[in-house]
Amino acid sequence: MVENEKSVLISVYDRVTGLEKAEEYLGELKMLAHTAGSFPVRSFFQKMDVQNPKTFIGSGKLEEIALFVKEHKISLAVFDDELSGSQLKNIEKILKCRVLDRTHLILDIFAIRARTSYAKTQVELAQYQYLLPRLTRMWTHLERQKGGIGMRGPGETEIETDRRRIRQRIALLKKKLEQIDRQQSIQRRNRSSIFRVSLVGYTNAGKSTLMNALSGAEVFAEDKLFATLDTTVRKLSIRQRPFLIADTVGFIRKLPTQLVESFKSTLVEIQESDLILHLVDVSHPGFTEHIEVVEKTLAELGCGDKKTLYVFNKTDAFSQPKIANGLTRSFQTQWEFREWRKEWNQTHEKSTVFISAQERKNIDVLKGKIYSSLNKSV
Repeated sequence: MVENEKSVLISVYDRVTGLEKAEEYLGELKMLAHTAGSFPVRSFFQKMDVQNPKTFIGSGKLEEIALFVKEHKISLAVFDDELSGSQLKNIEKILKCRVLDRTHLILDIFAIRARTSYAKTQVELAQYQYLLPRLTRMWTHLERQKGGIGMRGPGETEIETDRRRIRQRIALLKKKLEQIDRQQSIQRRNRSSIFRVSLVGYTNAGKSTLMNALSGAEVFAEDKLFATLDTTVRKLSIRQRPFLIADTVGFIRKLPTQLVESFKSTLVEIQESDLILHLVDVSHPGFTEHIEVVEKTLAELGCGDKKTLYVFNKTDAFSQPKIANGLTRSFQTQWEFREWRKEWNQTHEKSTVFISAQERKNIDVLKGKIYSSLNKSV
């Protein structure tokens, strides 16, 4: 891995999206790049209603980026959309640096974060599924590159194989996951009688920190996207009433379909839960859209009608004006936040609690709401 290699970020937006929203999205891409170990030097935007089928963006903008890449010795360009194999190949020829799309970058982060054999197998499957339609481009791409972001996993060891062998590897990985899934399914059936809670939310909402606050266990927690991939299940009790709580992988805008497919067994914990705790980083400027992304993903999993408690986290973050990813936070002061909270409670019938997992604020209130759900389940 090449630490802190310099990169440029590229975003295309249309009349519907608008520049302001595109800047917010690129703020998230910047966090993804940082998580992968890159140092973004500059962001480029282009307004286009129809993308160029050959190079995704216009030739003039591509020449502008190429000049900047050459002058500043940039080694990596990251696009905030998924590119085809031919687009990747054509763009690389012009920019003369390594090019990744958003999907490849997220897959690379998952490759970094995967710790258990199960998670590593899931990520490897997703990488091969992404690689297969781009094999010709990736082949020449990796012949001349020895390391760096986007180079982890199967790319380094299996790129010499042909499509037939990659398909065989995909089949083998799927079979391996099916075997593990059967084992985990038996484990879930053995604990089916106990009340089950799933902790879900947009990535970096603070799920692992909340898990620590509720359980007293030291689950790995870090202020980076996808800090943990493996589902962690803990047995807890409130007033002598036991229940299980599962910390699941975080959701994100444009989560690659390959990852959704390979991690679907991990998400079974959500499907079989009795209560969903939807954790929201209320200090993030785009938290309302994060709520929509998570709700949409839950609906796709068939969990849209599950009993859900909305847990607004990081309420301690509004003591003074702050900047996040180049954007002013939605609420700069506690007063602004309290006014919004009052309005939210008046206009929404959703069950809600406001906490700070980091400072352990209102955790007892949250436990009380969980306990109430436990009693109703009897």
